[in-house]
Amino acid sequence: QVQLVESGGGLVQAGGSLRVSCAASGLTFSIYTVGWFRQAPGKEREFVAAIGGVGMITYYADSVKGRFTISRDNAKNTVHLQMNSLKREDTAVYYCAASPQHYGGSYSNSARYNFWGQGTQVTVSS
Repeated sequence: QVQLVESGGGLVQAGGSLRVSCAASGLTFSIYTVGWFRQAPGKEREFVAAIGGVGMITYYADSVKGRFTISRDNAKNTVHLQMNSLKREDTAVYYCAASPQHYGGSYSNSARYNFWGQGTQVTVSS
């Protein structure tokens, strides 16, 4: 049974940093693309970042480029999202998602991903 479990969310002041992590089990992790999405109250879920199976390919939404960094440790079946220079508009529930890397389609398309975590809340205060 595949499980994705996010952790590391919390409350941080604007301009601060936070790292959220996604721990995976029940799959051959290194052949899975992992993406991060977020959903703010009253808004649709949006793409944040994604990373290929061996970590050579990364992709970011324009809104987080230069501030967020996605990385993975395949030995620990974990993906991290380091978030710096946080803004109030980064407040959302952050979800990680995974799909076999041979799946087609854009990294930013949520329909590509067939496994999802339960989410972790990130709140940025002014």
